[in-house]
Amino acid sequence: MGRFDQPVLDFWYEFASTYSYVAAMRIEAMASRHSVVVRWRPFLLGPIFSAQGWTTSPFNLYPAKGRYMWRDVERLCRDFELAFRRPREFPQNSLLAARLALIGAAEGWGEAFAKAVFVAEFGEGREISRPEALGPILTALGLDAGALLARARTDEAVKSRLKSATEEAQSLGIFGAPNFVTEDGELFWGNDRMDEAFAWAAGQGQRPARMPR
Repeated sequence: MGRFDQPVLDFWYEFASTYSYVAAMRIEAMASRHSVVVRWRPFLLGPIFSAQGWTTSPFNLYPAKGRYMWRDVERLCRDFELAFRRPREFPQNSLLAARLALIGAAEGWGEAFAKAVFVAEFGEGREISRPEALGPILTALGLDAGALLARARTDEAVKSRLKSATEEAQSLGIFGAPNFVTEDGELFWGNDRMDEAFAWAAGQGQRPARMPR
């Protein structure tokens, strides 16, 4: 279990992802229920989509799939009592928010920031690519918004860390969001696989039997 006394589950999320919003708002309660430590891992889907020859979200490329997704997310938000407002632009540019989330992950405010960004985007329909939307979130957390926004835009180390995180996600076989990766390398894709991911991480998942040699 590494440096943690409890099992660890990596939560790979993308701010542009509707289902990542639903997962982010549920994950803390589930982690507590299963006694699992969650590591929040922001990354970018854009480069992964580009590697597959896509120029935008598959929900835009395939209109029927997109229509279903929006209705599905609307139902999920109703069921989980989450605010929902469809943003005017989809997917949104999440680069600046992801860089800030990485800074926050190292400084102890990343999870609170991530949840607030998701609420602003999919709960209030705001445009999270704009510093004007992210600054008030940082300020509400008691942080120096101006300094952090400047750092996220110019710090080469932060840029490199996000690039590395995205490359790591791709190396794990991640092709969408959200994803949950257990310590033994099991990958669970989608908000609807969160229960299975936590059960596996907590040692309750059904491991396949070893084939006889």
